[in-house]
Amino acid sequence: MNTWVEAPPRRKGLGCFARGCLIFLIFAIVLAIACFAGMSWGLHRHSALFYGSYWLAKSHSIAEAPTPVPEFTGSDRQIQTARERWQDFEQKTRGGQPTEIELSADDINGLIAANENMRGKVFASIEGNRLHLQTSAPIGGFFGRPGYYFNGDVTVELNGPQSLENPQFSQITVNGEQVPTDFLNWKYRSRQLREYLLDQRNAYDLGTIEIRDGKVILRSRND
Repeated sequence: MNTWVEAPPRRKGLGCFARGCLIFLIFAIVLAIACFAGMSWGLHRHSALFYGSYWLAKSHSIAEAPTPVPEFTGSDRQIQTARERWQDFEQKTRGGQPTEIELSADDINGLIAANENMRGKVFASIEGNRLHLQTSAPIGGFFGRPGYYFNGDVTVELNGPQSLENPQFSQITVNGEQVPTDFLNWKYRSRQLREYLLDQRNAYDLGTIEIRDGKVILRSRND
């Protein structure tokens, strides 16, 4: 049985993988922020804050203490291999080469473990075309005060390859509560959430994402 081995020092910062592949988690945390924005203010100005506050309150996603997240027990070699594959994919996409990468749950968890800001806060599993993210992440820093956590079991289901320009979600749930699949049309700071997703797509030259056969498959826009 593999045991945790401390990975070599990594670059500081969120990292490319966290920004690109875990965009769904980013949106989940954006929704978490909504709980603290005030429903009346959100109703009149930012629909994402208003609707997000409703769904996160309904799913009991905000807490004053973290919850345990499964620990990845892969070896340092597994982590290094996952990092090298991702770096190769990133290099090719930014160089305009057609390419794709298939990531198993172990690959994703290895990349998370290699990132000091995400290690121990997110754990991924995949069944068929469903990506399951268990997370317990501090969000108090967004409000200038500690003590609040986004504790969520987030499930994302896709049917077939989806363009990051206009993805069609079959299902998204947070702690068992289904989020409307049109949530990317909600607005934050006068922009739809899909526009923020498009920013990430353009920044990393990503074309499509697919969840199939227990893997997340990312393809470049030139593939």
